[in-house]
Amino acid sequence: MTHDALAPAADQARAIATVWHALFWPNAIIYFAMLGALAWAVWRRRNASTDSSAEQSRQARRWTVALIGWTAFIAAMLTAYTAVSFVQDRRLLARDSDALRVRITGKQWWWQVEYLDADPSRQVTTANELHLPVGRMTRIELVSDDVIHSLWIPALNGKQDLIPGRKTELAVTPRRLGRYRGECAEFCGLQHAHMVLAVTTESPAAFAAWLDAQRAPAAAPASASALRGKQLFESGPCAMCHAIAGTEAGSHVGPDLTHVASRPLLAAGALPNDRAHLAAWLANPQAHKPGTNMPDPRLTPAEVTDLVEYLEGLQ
Repeated sequence: MTHDALAPAADQARAIATVWHALFWPNAIIYFAMLGALAWAVWRRRNASTDSSAEQSRQARRWTVALIGWTAFIAAMLTAYTAVSFVQDRRLLARDSDALRVRITGKQWWWQVEYLDADPSRQVTTANELHLPVGRMTRIELVSDDVIHSLWIPALNGKQDLIPGRKTELAVTPRRLGRYRGECAEFCGLQHAHMVLAVTTESPAAFAAWLDAQRAPAAAPASASALRGKQLFESGPCAMCHAIAGTEAGSHVGPDLTHVASRPLLAAGALPNDRAHLAAWLANPQAHKPGTNMPDPRLTPAEVTDLVEYLEGLQ
């Protein structure tokens, strides 16, 4: 996943990168020019004592003109920096009334992602993944359930804090297809480093197909082992924290697992999402993400196998 603020893939990140380049390269040139001028002045000073008084007067007049010119140059550069910053700020603050609306809630230590819709039955809830259509603005409402978090997707936009009791907003208009890494940029507890948001930007058609798939209920168990896993999920401690659409599990304390098998990561980036790592996570979550709010479910090896078989079918 791309994680580079200087490889912008959205209008907002491009505005930030433009300001960075506009500040960095002129300042780099000025820095090396100043070093050159300092070296010349030191070398010239060695011979200053042998100059005549008339030559020293001419040197003083030239330095006066140079300092006036330098002051004017600095004023012009600062004016140019201000103009660039002003223009790019307008791009960052631009809003579109037809924007896609998403709500992201920061939790210790994962992201709840909700695609909002005027029709509640068409809303989609997922976790630790964000899909965005290329060419359309998405307005992301940011809230926190516990402590201060900060969402940062360097290739798409800058950082924005999630503050308990307040709503903040981040706008993103992707321009390139790809996969990008978002993360929490505000220390929020023991597993702050394992709070990754996997972001996928895709064509409008692919995004619409993904959203429709997410609205579908969970797939029915395809084997006897998966059926036992479903029954164990609904009757055991799993249903006390998680929801799976189309089943009796409806809690929203932890991530929604309706389509968990389609996600690239487990435990907000602590583990890749495959059968072996899912089994290891279910057997002992604290061993892989110490401090996580998911308790040890105390499952037998056979129960782990059945649960993995069931959850792996939730595409």
